[in-house]
Amino acid sequence: MASVDFPLMADEGAEDLPRTLRRERDARERAKREKEAKARSATLTHDFGASDMREETVRPIEDAAGVSVGRFDVPFGHLMAFFMKAVLAAIPALMLLGVILWVAGALLKAYYPELVHMQILISFPKAG
Repeated sequence: MASVDFPLMADEGAEDLPRTLRRERDARERAKREKEAKARSATLTHDFGASDMREETVRPIEDAAGVSVGRFDVPFGHLMAFFMKAVLAAIPALMLLGVILWVAGALLKAYYPELVHMQILISFPKAG
């Protein structure tokens, strides 16, 4: 006869549960927290407990282990607007990078004149 060992504590071995049972347990805990928060907010005449409720809804990092994103649904217009903003933000950044590199080159040239000085000349022959 096969023996079945159940954990003695409620928290012990909780990660050994199948995914569907963990989801069900989490859903029940979430529903319980929401019910308690709703009951608390109905009795409160002020918003002093709002920070307490926020802490309850934050999950610890350990619960997020093994989670992978399968799809990220973003409308095309929003995605296009984001990338246009990124392109426009990159222009001043590239200008600043160019200035920093130019200053660094000028400093190297001033302090180390013996460095090899290289110049690229591009010329186009006259058509004629």
